[in-house]
Amino acid sequence: MLLPLLLRRLVHGSLSRAPPFACCCPGRGPSSSPRGSSSSAGRKGLILGVYAKEKEEAVPQFTNAGESFDRLVSGKLTELLSISGPSLKKGKTRLFHGLHQDFPSIVVVGLGKKAAGVNDQENWNEDKENIRTAVAVGCRQVQDLEVPCVEVDPCGDAQSAAEGAVLGLYEYNELKQKKKPVVTAQLHGSDGKEAWQKGVMFAEGQNLARYLMEAPANYITPMKFAEVIEQKLRSVNSNVKVHIRSKAWIEEQQMGAFLSVAKGSDEPPVFLEIHYSGSANASDSPLVFVGKGVTFDSGGISLKPSSGMDAMRADMGGAATVCSAIVTAATLNLPLNIIGLAPLCENMPSSRASKPGDVVRAKNGKTIQVDNTDAEGRLLLADALCYAHNFNARAIVNAATLTGAMDVALGSAATGVFTNSSWLWTHLYEASILTGDRVWRMPLFEHYTKQVTDCPLADLSNVGKYSRAGGACTAAAFLKEFVTAANWAHLDIAGVMSNKDEVPYLRKGMAGRPTRTLVEFATRLSQDQRSV
Repeated sequence: MLLPLLLRRLVHGSLSRAPPFACCCPGRGPSSSPRGSSSSAGRKGLILGVYAKEKEEAVPQFTNAGESFDRLVSGKLTELLSISGPSLKKGKTRLFHGLHQDFPSIVVVGLGKKAAGVNDQENWNEDKENIRTAVAVGCRQVQDLEVPCVEVDPCGDAQSAAEGAVLGLYEYNELKQKKKPVVTAQLHGSDGKEAWQKGVMFAEGQNLARYLMEAPANYITPMKFAEVIEQKLRSVNSNVKVHIRSKAWIEEQQMGAFLSVAKGSDEPPVFLEIHYSGSANASDSPLVFVGKGVTFDSGGISLKPSSGMDAMRADMGGAATVCSAIVTAATLNLPLNIIGLAPLCENMPSSRASKPGDVVRAKNGKTIQVDNTDAEGRLLLADALCYAHNFNARAIVNAATLTGAMDVALGSAATGVFTNSSWLWTHLYEASILTGDRVWRMPLFEHYTKQVTDCPLADLSNVGKYSRAGGACTAAAFLKEFVTAANWAHLDIAGVMSNKDEVPYLRKGMAGRPTRTLVEFATRLSQDQRSV
């Protein structure tokens, strides 16, 4: 048994923080000797997983990588973990120093029950979520120690481990002089290299959406948003065409609903159109993503309260998530044709802005009475959905931070999905079980349609006649009036727009959800041979 003094030196809290030291991860793993060698020794961290004990008196049950490392240090990791406190709970960590010269800091993370599988009550794969959470917490602990590099145990699922590392370390700090130390995460060992890289790409896609949503509205204007996406796409795949459509083009398309929102701002509107040709057959029907792109939403003449209005820089979350999903799909070279459509503008009050009671005409000719200028997202989407029907789409999926009512209904637990296709719903639902970024099906009853079509001045009202009752459902019913496609889904992502502490592997801020679910959904669609 090690002496208490040695234990105090090895367990977290006994050593002072080391100063920052910038480097990339040297080498690929520990040397054959527990001492290591002076030439390979560097300031690296190591994250290893341990499962929950089935019996309290049992010895710790490490992952394969954990067991290998424990053998390398002659069982000292098991010994230290056993005497350093109670059994490690799911998502909790314990930090040890000095066990191996190649890894001065070793974080053991709790993975919960081994082989927990899909939890039918929670609608997600519990193993994957536990890995994401544990790895993210471990990586942040290494970052707090100002260790510049960490090797991560794949924990039996390298993709989930990579997602936890990359998502957990991300923080928007573009405009700060003082930044957290940069930590490079890499796979420990060689087991699961391809899965690890896939997880990195999934997570980086979500982080792109987080970046776009978090950035101030004076930095991410409609044109700047389009330019960022264009630059990203051109850097990852040559099978991509990007069209940044001007106000003149929008007028030619007779997108009167979209223009009615944009006209209150001095920032010109942009219609971003992306074509990714991943299929071997260029004529294959595409998946069409449509994203609401209001880069700042003041509410217009129906002005929002000032408290919390700054968060409306993220009201382009629909555009951010669908465009980031296409960037990821292109990076992965998915064998699928995808088209992305993002109407981008600001919703501002001015002498030119739409007034409550105004009537505007959408691309399909339907007239809309604008009873509330703060229900603007559905006006952008109405014209974009009409345009989406030009492409003989295999499926049309739109995403939007559309209604506060969705946040009231589901909170941040899941994205609300309204769809006319059980086939589409099944793919979205099964994708979300794998990603842990869940979806929940909501109703598209005729009951709600009547509340937006019973309108005194026009074909439709942009709000339901019973005020706030079923607000997310009446918004979806409004969008349905602009859809004739057999496979359409509307994702209301208002509730998942930001993260406080609900998702442990995301820091506080804009969440970029459900980007990974959209990517997994596209992956599944690329493997489904069903025709339109």
